[in-house]
Amino acid sequence: MITSVYAALLSLLIVWLSLNVIKMRQAGQVILGDGDKPEMQVAIRAQGNATEYIPISLILLLLLELSKGHWSLLHIGGIVLLTGRLIHARGLLTGNIQFRVLGMQLTLFNIIYLAIANLVYQFIK
Repeated sequence: MITSVYAALLSLLIVWLSLNVIKMRQAGQVILGDGDKPEMQVAIRAQGNATEYIPISLILLLLLELSKGHWSLLHIGGIVLLTGRLIHARGLLTGNIQFRVLGMQLTLFNIIYLAIANLVYQFIK
């Protein structure tokens, strides 16, 4: 299963982002929420954004794989998703707006790509 490779790698990204939030909570003694700390808000949004976009992308990737999508289409979807999420996380955590925009563009483009690929595979059967 090709999707399992990307699911595993993206899961590690989510774990890393979660650990970053935990570390910042401990350092800032923030029990719940963001403690009105801008850096905490950024860390929470980096984690939250990943958990918002990764699941639907992986679902679409898995559905394409289950529909017998060509392996190259699956790897394109997986690589673009992983790259987009890594670039976005870095951009958000470092304040680099160009990386944030590029990461979201890749992520949204990939969701559209996977949605269209799934529709095509359903209609060409």
